[in-house]
Amino acid sequence: MPHPPFTGDYAAILKKYWGHDTFRPLQLETIESVAAGRDTLVLMPTGGGKSVIYQVPALASEGVCVVITPLISLMKDQVDRLRSRRILAEAIHGGRGRQEIDRVLDNCIYGDVKFLYISPERVDSELFRMRFAKMKVSLIAVDEAHCISQWGY
Repeated sequence: MPHPPFTGDYAAILKKYWGHDTFRPLQLETIESVAAGRDTLVLMPTGGGKSVIYQVPALASEGVCVVITPLISLMKDQVDRLRSRRILAEAIHGGRGRQEIDRVLDNCIYGDVKFLYISPERVDSELFRMRFAKMKVSLIAVDEAHCISQWGY
């Protein structure tokens, strides 16, 4: 799958949605790595601004950013924060019914959803895989990657 072009002024996106004039140390360099299509591993402390590193380039491109994370509370928090900034975000996890999941996935394909947060076990579901193939995906991010060994192989 070819990597979509990332266009836009990253500083303007940061200002528009987060109200900040400058990036924190290493954020811009890492955003540029992501935007260049390179696999990028980010290790930062809690509250260090990791989410902005995938959110800014995703906002600078067309399509949906799929964020895989094992923590439902993190998903809900991120979705709420993005929505408070008028950015359309959704989450799929074990607490949602099939009809609701179906609606969210349709909105990712045909709507304006920019961020889809999904739990690792849902990635392997047939419903998700079929719909994912139809999505215009700008970026895939794995949040809380240190939990990967706990997710299974």
